[in-house]
Amino acid sequence: MTTTEDRSVLPYREVTDRNGRTYRIGESDVDIMGRKRKWMVILPWVGMMGISSAEYAFASAEDTLHTAHNWASGHIFWMMTVWVFFQAAVAFPAGKLRETGKLPARFAMMLGATGTLLGYLSLAYAPHVVVAYIGFSMFSGMGAGMVYATCVNMVGKWYPERKGGKTGFVNGGFAYGSVPFVFLFTGYMDLTNFRWVLVSVGLFLALMVGTAGFFFKDPPKNWWPADIDPLNPPKDPRAARSLKMNPPAVKQYTPREAWATGRVTLMWFCLACTSGVNIFGIAFQVDIGEEAGFAGGIVATAMSLKAVVNGTGRGVIGWLSDLYGRKRCLIVVCIVLGLSQYGILWSADMKNLPLFLIFSSISGFGGGAIFPMFAALTADYFGENNNASNYGMVYSAKLVSGLGAGMGSVVVGAWGHSGAFLLAGSISLFAGFMALFLTPPGRPRLKDIEPNPRPISRETD
Repeated sequence: MTTTEDRSVLPYREVTDRNGRTYRIGESDVDIMGRKRKWMVILPWVGMMGISSAEYAFASAEDTLHTAHNWASGHIFWMMTVWVFFQAAVAFPAGKLRETGKLPARFAMMLGATGTLLGYLSLAYAPHVVVAYIGFSMFSGMGAGMVYATCVNMVGKWYPERKGGKTGFVNGGFAYGSVPFVFLFTGYMDLTNFRWVLVSVGLFLALMVGTAGFFFKDPPKNWWPADIDPLNPPKDPRAARSLKMNPPAVKQYTPREAWATGRVTLMWFCLACTSGVNIFGIAFQVDIGEEAGFAGGIVATAMSLKAVVNGTGRGVIGWLSDLYGRKRCLIVVCIVLGLSQYGILWSADMKNLPLFLIFSSISGFGGGAIFPMFAALTADYFGENNNASNYGMVYSAKLVSGLGAGMGSVVVGAWGHSGAFLLAGSISLFAGFMALFLTPPGRPRLKDIEPNPRPISRETD
Protein backbone atom coordinates (compact mmCIF):
# COMPACT_ATOMS: atom_id res chain seq x y z
CA MET A 1 0.00 0.00 0.00
CA THR A 2 1.42 3.39 -0.94
CA THR A 3 2.34 5.84 1.80
CA THR A 4 3.37 8.81 -0.31
CA GLU A 5 2.34 12.29 0.83
CA ASP A 6 1.42 13.21 -2.75
CA ARG A 7 -2.31 13.85 -2.81
CA SER A 8 -2.54 12.58 -6.40
CA VAL A 9 -1.59 9.07 -5.15
CA LEU A 10 -3.21 8.71 -1.74
CA PRO A 11 -3.31 5.49 0.35
CA TYR A 12 -6.69 3.84 0.24
CA ARG A 13 -8.30 0.43 0.16
CA GLU A 14 -11.51 -0.92 -1.29
CA VAL A 15 -13.94 -3.14 0.58
CA THR A 16 -16.96 -4.97 -0.79
CA ASP A 17 -20.19 -5.59 1.09
CA ARG A 18 -22.55 -8.59 0.89
CA ASN A 19 -24.30 -7.10 -2.15
CA GLY A 20 -21.05 -6.68 -4.09
CA ARG A 21 -20.94 -2.90 -3.74
CA THR A 22 -17.43 -1.44 -3.50
CA TYR A 23 -16.41 1.31 -1.08
CA ARG A 24 -13.16 3.25 -1.31
CA ILE A 25 -11.96 4.08 2.21
CA GLY A 26 -8.84 5.45 3.87
CA GLU A 27 -8.74 8.96 2.36
CA SER A 28 -10.09 11.89 4.34
CA ASP A 29 -11.75 14.94 2.86
CA VAL A 30 -8.72 17.04 3.79
CA ASP A 31 -6.42 14.53 2.04
CA ILE A 32 -8.37 14.86 -1.18
CA MET A 33 -9.04 18.58 -1.47
CA GLY A 34 -7.11 20.26 1.32
CA ARG A 35 -10.19 21.39 3.27
CA LYS A 36 -13.09 19.94 5.22
CA ARG A 37 -15.99 18.52 3.22
CA LYS A 38 -18.39 21.01 4.83
CA TRP A 39 -17.17 23.42 2.16
CA MET A 40 -18.82 21.17 -0.40
CA VAL A 41 -22.08 22.06 1.34
CA ILE A 42 -21.47 25.78 1.83
CA LEU A 43 -20.19 26.53 -1.67
CA PRO A 44 -22.94 24.63 -3.54
CA TRP A 45 -25.48 26.40 -1.29
CA VAL A 46 -24.07 29.77 -2.40
CA GLY A 47 -24.19 28.66 -6.04
CA MET A 48 -27.82 27.60 -5.72
CA MET A 49 -28.77 30.96 -4.23
CA GLY A 50 -27.21 32.61 -7.25
CA ILE A 51 -29.66 30.99 -9.70
CA SER A 52 -32.82 31.06 -7.59
CA SER A 53 -34.20 34.48 -8.50
CA ALA A 54 -34.64 33.55 -12.17
CA GLU A 55 -37.43 31.13 -11.19
CA TYR A 56 -38.75 32.32 -7.85
CA ALA A 57 -38.59 36.11 -8.31
CA PHE A 58 -39.33 36.33 -12.03
CA ALA A 59 -43.11 36.57 -11.57
CA SER A 60 -42.54 39.61 -9.32
CA ALA A 61 -41.06 41.50 -12.30
CA GLU A 62 -44.02 40.72 -14.56
CA ASP A 63 -45.77 44.10 -14.37
CA THR A 64 -42.63 46.12 -15.04
CA LEU A 65 -41.49 43.94 -17.95
CA HIS A 66 -44.99 43.94 -19.40
CA THR A 67 -45.15 47.75 -19.45
CA ALA A 68 -41.51 48.50 -20.27
CA HIS A 69 -41.24 46.18 -23.27
CA ASN A 70 -44.91 46.01 -24.18
CA TRP A 71 -44.78 42.23 -23.81
CA ALA A 72 -48.06 40.38 -23.34
CA SER A 73 -48.51 38.76 -19.94
CA GLY A 74 -48.92 35.42 -21.69
CA HIS A 75 -45.44 35.81 -23.17
CA ILE A 76 -43.98 36.38 -19.73
CA PHE A 77 -45.62 33.27 -18.27
CA TRP A 78 -44.43 31.18 -21.21
CA MET A 79 -40.97 32.70 -20.88
CA MET A 80 -40.80 31.18 -17.41
CA THR A 81 -42.13 27.87 -18.75
CA VAL A 82 -39.41 27.74 -21.43
CA TRP A 83 -36.78 28.65 -18.81
CA VAL A 84 -37.85 25.66 -16.71
CA PHE A 85 -37.79 23.47 -19.83
CA PHE A 86 -34.16 24.28 -20.63
CA GLN A 87 -33.14 24.13 -16.97
CA ALA A 88 -34.44 20.57 -16.79
CA ALA A 89 -33.35 19.54 -20.30
CA VAL A 90 -29.68 20.19 -19.62
CA ALA A 91 -29.58 18.09 -16.43
CA PHE A 92 -29.06 14.65 -18.00
CA PRO A 93 -26.53 15.56 -20.73
CA ALA A 94 -24.61 17.75 -18.26
CA GLY A 95 -24.61 14.85 -15.81
CA LYS A 96 -23.20 12.47 -18.42
CA LEU A 97 -20.47 14.94 -19.35
CA ARG A 98 -19.66 15.48 -15.67
CA GLU A 99 -19.28 11.77 -14.97
CA THR A 100 -17.08 11.13 -18.00
CA GLY A 101 -14.78 13.98 -16.96
CA LYS A 102 -15.54 16.06 -20.06
CA LEU A 103 -17.28 18.76 -18.01
CA PRO A 104 -15.43 19.46 -14.75
CA ALA A 105 -17.53 20.88 -11.94
CA ARG A 106 -15.67 24.19 -12.01
CA PHE A 107 -16.27 24.68 -15.74
CA ALA A 108 -19.96 23.77 -15.41
CA MET A 109 -20.35 26.48 -12.77
CA MET A 110 -18.62 29.06 -14.99
CA LEU A 111 -21.02 28.24 -17.81
CA GLY A 112 -23.87 28.65 -15.34
CA ALA A 113 -22.59 32.06 -14.26
CA THR A 114 -22.38 33.17 -17.89
CA GLY A 115 -25.93 32.02 -18.59
CA THR A 116 -27.19 33.86 -15.51
CA LEU A 117 -25.68 37.13 -16.69
CA LEU A 118 -26.97 36.73 -20.26
CA GLY A 119 -30.47 36.13 -18.91
CA TYR A 120 -30.66 39.40 -17.02
CA LEU A 121 -29.02 41.36 -19.83
CA SER A 122 -31.66 40.09 -22.26
CA LEU A 123 -34.50 41.06 -19.91
CA ALA A 124 -33.04 44.55 -19.68
CA TYR A 125 -32.20 45.24 -23.33
CA ALA A 126 -34.07 42.74 -25.54
CA PRO A 127 -35.32 44.65 -28.64
CA HIS A 128 -37.92 41.91 -29.24
CA VAL A 129 -39.55 39.28 -27.07
CA VAL A 130 -37.86 36.53 -29.11
CA VAL A 131 -34.47 37.79 -27.92
CA ALA A 132 -35.71 37.50 -24.33
CA TYR A 133 -36.80 33.93 -25.00
CA ILE A 134 -33.31 33.12 -26.29
CA GLY A 135 -31.31 35.05 -23.71
CA PHE A 136 -33.38 34.45 -20.59
CA SER A 137 -35.40 31.30 -21.23
CA MET A 138 -32.73 29.34 -23.12
CA PHE A 139 -29.28 30.55 -22.00
CA SER A 140 -30.20 31.42 -18.43
CA GLY A 141 -32.26 28.22 -18.13
CA MET A 142 -29.41 26.04 -19.39
CA GLY A 143 -26.94 27.81 -17.13
CA ALA A 144 -29.19 27.31 -14.12
CA GLY A 145 -29.59 23.64 -15.02
CA MET A 146 -25.83 23.13 -15.02
CA VAL A 147 -25.47 24.86 -11.66
CA TYR A 148 -28.38 22.95 -10.13
CA ALA A 149 -27.21 19.53 -11.29
CA THR A 150 -23.61 20.19 -10.24
CA CYS A 151 -24.44 21.56 -6.77
CA VAL A 152 -27.02 18.96 -5.77
CA ASN A 153 -24.96 15.98 -6.88
CA MET A 154 -21.77 17.34 -5.37
CA VAL A 155 -23.28 17.13 -1.88
CA GLY A 156 -24.43 13.54 -2.26
CA LYS A 157 -20.94 12.47 -3.29
CA TRP A 158 -19.28 14.06 -0.26
CA TYR A 159 -21.93 12.90 2.26
CA PRO A 160 -22.95 9.39 1.13
CA GLU A 161 -23.71 8.29 4.70
CA ARG A 162 -26.26 11.04 5.55
CA LYS A 163 -27.09 12.93 2.42
CA GLY A 164 -30.68 13.94 3.21
CA GLY A 165 -30.11 16.94 5.47
CA LYS A 166 -27.11 18.20 3.50
CA THR A 167 -28.86 17.87 0.15
CA GLY A 168 -31.93 19.61 1.57
CA PHE A 169 -29.86 22.49 2.91
CA VAL A 170 -28.13 23.08 -0.43
CA ASN A 171 -31.39 22.66 -2.32
CA GLY A 172 -32.94 25.30 -0.08
CA GLY A 173 -30.67 27.95 -1.54
CA PHE A 174 -32.60 27.58 -4.79
CA ALA A 175 -35.64 29.14 -3.09
CA TYR A 176 -34.82 31.59 -0.32
CA GLY A 177 -31.94 33.07 -2.28
CA SER A 178 -34.64 34.86 -4.27
CA VAL A 179 -36.27 36.63 -1.28
CA PRO A 180 -34.49 40.02 -1.54
CA PHE A 181 -35.15 40.10 -5.28
CA VAL A 182 -38.89 39.51 -4.81
CA PHE A 183 -39.01 42.76 -2.82
CA LEU A 184 -36.57 44.49 -5.17
CA PHE A 185 -38.60 43.70 -8.29
CA THR A 186 -41.97 44.34 -6.65
CA GLY A 187 -41.32 47.41 -4.52
CA TYR A 188 -38.38 49.22 -6.10
CA MET A 189 -37.91 48.39 -9.77
CA ASP A 190 -39.96 50.57 -12.12
CA LEU A 191 -39.89 51.98 -15.63
CA THR A 192 -37.18 54.54 -14.74
CA ASN A 193 -34.60 52.13 -13.35
CA PHE A 194 -35.43 48.60 -14.53
CA ARG A 195 -32.44 48.31 -16.87
CA TRP A 196 -29.71 49.12 -14.37
CA VAL A 197 -31.47 47.10 -11.68
CA LEU A 198 -31.56 44.00 -13.90
CA VAL A 199 -27.96 44.43 -15.07
CA SER A 200 -26.71 44.96 -11.51
CA VAL A 201 -28.57 41.88 -10.28
CA GLY A 202 -27.20 39.83 -13.18
CA LEU A 203 -23.60 40.86 -12.50
CA PHE A 204 -23.91 40.22 -8.77
CA LEU A 205 -25.46 36.77 -9.16
CA ALA A 206 -23.04 35.70 -11.91
CA LEU A 207 -20.13 36.65 -9.65
CA MET A 208 -21.69 34.67 -6.79
CA VAL A 209 -22.08 31.53 -8.91
CA GLY A 210 -18.65 31.79 -10.52
CA THR A 211 -16.78 32.42 -7.28
CA ALA A 212 -18.44 29.49 -5.49
CA GLY A 213 -17.85 27.15 -8.43
CA PHE A 214 -14.16 28.00 -8.69
CA PHE A 215 -13.48 25.92 -5.55
CA PHE A 216 -15.55 22.85 -6.49
CA LYS A 217 -13.90 19.41 -6.46
CA ASP A 218 -15.36 15.91 -6.81
CA PRO A 219 -14.30 13.02 -4.58
CA PRO A 220 -12.95 9.82 -6.22
CA LYS A 221 -15.44 7.23 -7.44
CA ASN A 222 -16.80 4.99 -4.65
CA TRP A 223 -15.32 7.31 -1.97
CA TRP A 224 -16.55 6.78 1.58
CA PRO A 225 -15.59 8.83 4.66
CA ALA A 226 -12.45 7.44 6.27
CA ASP A 227 -13.92 7.52 9.79
CA ILE A 228 -17.05 5.47 8.94
CA ASP A 229 -16.93 1.71 8.35
CA PRO A 230 -19.33 0.94 5.47
CA LEU A 231 -19.53 -2.74 6.51
CA ASN A 232 -20.59 -2.13 10.11
CA PRO A 233 -22.96 0.27 11.87
CA PRO A 234 -21.15 3.59 12.41
CA LYS A 235 -20.51 4.88 15.93
CA ASP A 236 -22.00 8.27 15.04
CA PRO A 237 -25.69 7.86 16.00
CA ARG A 238 -26.83 10.29 13.31
CA ALA A 239 -25.07 8.39 10.55
CA ALA A 240 -26.19 5.06 12.02
CA ARG A 241 -29.86 6.03 12.03
CA SER A 242 -29.67 7.56 8.55
CA LEU A 243 -28.11 4.41 7.09
CA LYS A 244 -30.68 2.25 8.85
CA MET A 245 -33.65 4.25 7.53
CA ASN A 246 -32.08 4.86 4.10
CA PRO A 247 -29.66 1.99 3.35
CA PRO A 248 -27.11 2.57 0.56
CA ALA A 249 -27.88 1.30 -2.93
CA VAL A 250 -26.97 -2.34 -3.45
CA LYS A 251 -24.67 -1.31 -6.29
CA GLN A 252 -23.67 1.63 -8.46
CA TYR A 253 -26.32 1.60 -11.19
CA THR A 254 -25.58 3.01 -14.63
CA PRO A 255 -28.37 5.14 -16.17
CA ARG A 256 -29.40 2.21 -18.39
CA GLU A 257 -29.56 -0.14 -15.40
CA ALA A 258 -31.43 2.40 -13.29
CA TRP A 259 -34.00 2.90 -16.04
CA ALA A 260 -34.49 -0.84 -16.40
CA THR A 261 -35.59 -1.13 -12.75
CA GLY A 262 -38.75 0.87 -13.48
CA ARG A 263 -38.17 3.13 -10.47
CA VAL A 264 -36.92 6.04 -12.57
CA THR A 265 -40.21 6.13 -14.48
CA LEU A 266 -42.26 6.20 -11.29
CA MET A 267 -40.06 8.85 -9.69
CA TRP A 268 -40.20 10.89 -12.89
CA PHE A 269 -44.01 10.82 -12.87
CA CYS A 270 -44.28 11.83 -9.21
CA LEU A 271 -41.80 14.68 -9.65
CA ALA A 272 -43.55 15.90 -12.81
CA CYS A 273 -46.83 16.16 -10.91
CA THR A 274 -45.55 17.80 -7.74
CA SER A 275 -43.08 20.11 -9.46
CA GLY A 276 -45.81 21.26 -11.84
CA VAL A 277 -48.02 22.13 -8.87
CA ASN A 278 -45.12 24.02 -7.29
CA ILE A 279 -44.42 26.05 -10.42
CA PHE A 280 -48.12 26.76 -10.89
CA GLY A 281 -48.29 28.13 -7.34
CA ILE A 282 -45.26 30.35 -7.87
CA ALA A 283 -46.74 31.77 -11.06
CA PHE A 284 -50.31 32.36 -9.90
CA GLN A 285 -50.21 33.08 -6.20
CA VAL A 286 -49.63 36.77 -6.92
CA ASP A 287 -52.65 36.82 -9.24
CA ILE A 288 -55.06 35.07 -6.87
CA GLY A 289 -53.91 37.32 -4.02
CA GLU A 290 -54.55 40.45 -6.04
CA GLU A 291 -57.92 39.06 -7.17
CA ALA A 292 -58.82 38.60 -3.50
CA GLY A 293 -58.11 42.27 -2.93
CA PHE A 294 -54.88 41.98 -0.98
CA ALA A 295 -52.46 44.88 -1.43
CA GLY A 296 -49.45 44.41 -3.67
CA GLY A 297 -47.03 44.68 -0.75
CA ILE A 298 -48.93 42.00 1.14
CA VAL A 299 -48.84 39.69 -1.86
CA ALA A 300 -45.09 40.27 -2.18
CA THR A 301 -44.76 39.39 1.50
CA ALA A 302 -46.74 36.20 0.90
CA MET A 303 -44.44 35.27 -1.97
CA SER A 304 -41.40 35.98 0.19
CA LEU A 305 -42.78 33.81 2.97
CA LYS A 306 -43.40 31.11 0.40
CA ALA A 307 -39.80 31.35 -0.83
CA VAL A 308 -38.32 31.37 2.70
CA VAL A 309 -40.36 28.38 3.84
CA ASN A 310 -39.75 26.69 0.48
CA GLY A 311 -36.00 26.94 1.07
CA THR A 312 -35.84 26.20 4.78
CA GLY A 313 -38.35 23.39 4.31
CA ARG A 314 -35.93 21.62 2.01
CA GLY A 315 -33.32 21.47 4.74
CA VAL A 316 -35.82 20.47 7.40
CA ILE A 317 -37.39 17.67 5.35
CA GLY A 318 -33.93 16.44 4.35
CA TRP A 319 -32.98 16.19 8.02
CA LEU A 320 -36.26 14.47 8.87
CA SER A 321 -35.79 12.02 6.01
CA ASP A 322 -32.46 10.95 7.51
CA LEU A 323 -34.36 10.13 10.72
CA TYR A 324 -37.61 8.64 9.42
CA GLY A 325 -36.91 7.52 5.85
CA ARG A 326 -36.99 9.22 2.48
CA LYS A 327 -40.13 7.52 1.13
CA ARG A 328 -42.27 8.30 4.17
CA CYS A 329 -41.31 11.94 4.07
CA LEU A 330 -41.92 12.14 0.32
CA ILE A 331 -45.49 10.89 0.71
CA VAL A 332 -46.18 13.38 3.51
CA VAL A 333 -44.79 16.21 1.39
CA CYS A 334 -47.08 15.32 -1.55
CA ILE A 335 -50.11 15.39 0.77
CA VAL A 336 -49.09 18.71 2.34
CA LEU A 337 -48.52 20.30 -1.07
CA GLY A 338 -51.89 19.13 -2.36
CA LEU A 339 -53.95 20.21 0.65
CA SER A 340 -52.25 23.61 0.75
CA GLN A 341 -53.53 24.41 -2.76
CA TYR A 342 -57.07 23.95 -1.45
CA GLY A 343 -56.16 26.15 1.50
CA ILE A 344 -54.87 29.00 -0.66
CA LEU A 345 -58.05 28.94 -2.72
CA TRP A 346 -60.26 28.79 0.38
CA SER A 347 -58.48 31.67 2.14
CA ALA A 348 -58.55 33.82 -1.01
CA ASP A 349 -62.27 33.19 -1.47
CA MET A 350 -62.83 34.18 2.18
CA LYS A 351 -60.50 37.18 1.72
CA ASN A 352 -58.79 36.06 4.93
CA LEU A 353 -55.26 37.43 4.84
CA PRO A 354 -53.77 35.54 7.83
CA LEU A 355 -54.97 32.21 6.43
CA PHE A 356 -53.71 33.17 2.98
CA LEU A 357 -50.22 33.79 4.41
CA ILE A 358 -50.32 30.53 6.38
CA PHE A 359 -51.37 28.36 3.46
CA SER A 360 -48.91 30.17 1.19
CA SER A 361 -46.13 29.22 3.59
CA ILE A 362 -47.33 25.61 3.81
CA SER A 363 -47.46 25.44 0.02
CA GLY A 364 -43.92 26.77 -0.10
CA PHE A 365 -42.78 24.05 2.28
CA GLY A 366 -44.37 21.28 0.22
CA GLY A 367 -43.25 22.68 -3.12
CA GLY A 368 -39.64 22.95 -2.02
CA ALA A 369 -39.33 19.74 -0.03
CA ILE A 370 -40.05 17.48 -3.00
CA PHE A 371 -36.74 18.25 -4.71
CA PRO A 372 -34.23 17.15 -2.04
CA MET A 373 -36.39 14.07 -1.46
CA PHE A 374 -35.99 12.94 -5.06
CA ALA A 375 -32.32 13.98 -5.22
CA ALA A 376 -31.45 11.94 -2.12
CA LEU A 377 -33.78 9.08 -3.04
CA THR A 378 -32.08 8.73 -6.43
CA ALA A 379 -28.69 8.28 -4.75
CA ASP A 380 -30.20 5.92 -2.16
CA TYR A 381 -31.64 3.70 -4.89
CA PHE A 382 -28.92 3.86 -7.56
CA GLY A 383 -25.69 4.94 -5.84
CA GLU A 384 -23.53 8.07 -6.00
CA ASN A 385 -21.11 7.35 -8.88
CA ASN A 386 -23.66 7.98 -11.64
CA ASN A 387 -25.99 10.17 -9.63
CA ALA A 388 -25.61 13.20 -11.90
CA SER A 389 -26.95 11.20 -14.84
CA ASN A 390 -29.51 9.21 -12.87
CA TYR A 391 -30.92 12.27 -11.14
CA GLY A 392 -30.77 14.05 -14.48
CA MET A 393 -33.25 11.48 -15.82
CA VAL A 394 -35.56 12.00 -12.84
CA TYR A 395 -35.15 15.78 -12.86
CA SER A 396 -36.04 15.92 -16.55
CA ALA A 397 -39.63 15.66 -15.29
CA LYS A 398 -39.44 19.45 -15.08
CA LEU A 399 -39.54 19.42 -18.89
CA VAL A 400 -43.23 18.64 -18.42
CA SER A 401 -43.86 20.27 -15.05
CA GLY A 402 -42.63 23.59 -16.42
CA LEU A 403 -45.98 23.73 -18.17
CA GLY A 404 -47.36 24.55 -14.73
CA ALA A 405 -46.93 28.24 -15.59
CA GLY A 406 -47.88 28.25 -19.28
CA MET A 407 -50.67 25.68 -19.10
CA GLY A 408 -51.74 27.16 -15.79
CA SER A 409 -52.64 30.37 -17.58
CA VAL A 410 -54.77 28.35 -20.01
CA VAL A 411 -56.58 26.52 -17.18
CA VAL A 412 -57.13 29.74 -15.25
CA GLY A 413 -58.56 31.32 -18.40
CA ALA A 414 -60.97 28.41 -18.86
CA TRP A 415 -61.91 27.47 -15.27
CA GLY A 416 -60.79 30.45 -13.23
CA HIS A 417 -58.53 30.29 -10.21
CA SER A 418 -60.96 27.99 -8.39
CA GLY A 419 -60.80 25.22 -10.96
CA ALA A 420 -57.05 25.60 -11.44
CA PHE A 421 -56.14 25.41 -7.74
CA LEU A 422 -58.52 22.48 -7.15
CA LEU A 423 -56.91 20.61 -10.05
CA ALA A 424 -53.40 21.39 -8.78
CA GLY A 425 -54.17 20.07 -5.31
CA SER A 426 -55.68 16.87 -6.68
CA ILE A 427 -52.65 16.23 -8.89
CA SER A 428 -50.30 16.45 -5.91
CA LEU A 429 -52.43 14.06 -3.84
CA PHE A 430 -52.40 11.55 -6.70
CA ALA A 431 -48.59 11.79 -6.84
CA GLY A 432 -48.49 10.91 -3.15
CA PHE A 433 -50.56 7.81 -3.83
CA MET A 434 -48.20 6.73 -6.62
CA ALA A 435 -45.17 7.23 -4.33
CA LEU A 436 -46.48 4.37 -2.18
CA PHE A 437 -45.17 1.98 -4.86
CA LEU A 438 -41.53 3.16 -4.69
CA THR A 439 -39.12 0.49 -3.40
CA PRO A 440 -35.29 0.29 -3.55
CA PRO A 441 -34.18 -1.93 -6.45
CA GLY A 442 -32.16 -5.07 -5.83
CA ARG A 443 -32.61 -4.99 -2.08
CA PRO A 444 -32.90 -8.59 -0.81
CA ARG A 445 -35.81 -9.57 1.40
CA LEU A 446 -35.05 -9.86 5.10
CA LYS A 447 -35.57 -13.63 5.13
CA ASP A 448 -33.02 -14.03 2.30
CA ILE A 449 -30.25 -12.09 4.02
CA GLU A 450 -27.52 -14.34 5.40
CA PRO A 451 -26.89 -13.57 9.09
CA ASN A 452 -23.44 -12.18 9.88
CA PRO A 453 -22.04 -12.51 6.36
CA ARG A 454 -18.28 -12.36 6.06
CA PRO A 455 -17.39 -9.21 4.05
CA ILE A 456 -15.03 -9.46 1.14
CA SER A 457 -12.26 -6.90 1.08
CA ARG A 458 -9.22 -6.11 -0.95
CA GLU A 459 -6.44 -3.57 -0.67
CA THR A 460 -5.50 -1.29 -3.51
CA ASP A 461 -2.12 0.31 -3.93
